[in-house]
Amino acid sequence: MPERRYRLDHARGRLVLGGLEIPVPRSRAGRIVTGTALVGGGFLGFLPILGFWMVPLGLIVLSHDIPAVRRRRRRLTVWWSRRKGGSGTRRGN
Repeated sequence: MPERRYRLDHARGRLVLGGLEIPVPRSRAGRIVTGTALVGGGFLGFLPILGFWMVPLGLIVLSHDIPAVRRRRRRLTVWWSRRKGGSGTRRGN
């Protein structure tokens, strides 16, 4: 099975985003708090230090523990890959 580019490595407690690895809490509650804080801080992105980049990162962290967020992330991934033309199953072709 090929290794996924975007995943949560539970053994090492890291979120793997391609070649980038970000440490995350190993506990479910800690990941939910961290993801929520990232999303909340992202909405204050107009302030110094905080940025809008925090929203998608927080949603990625939350998507590993909350099924509703996971489903929306997967739908967005499929939509984006179809939009880029990666799957070849675009409607109307």
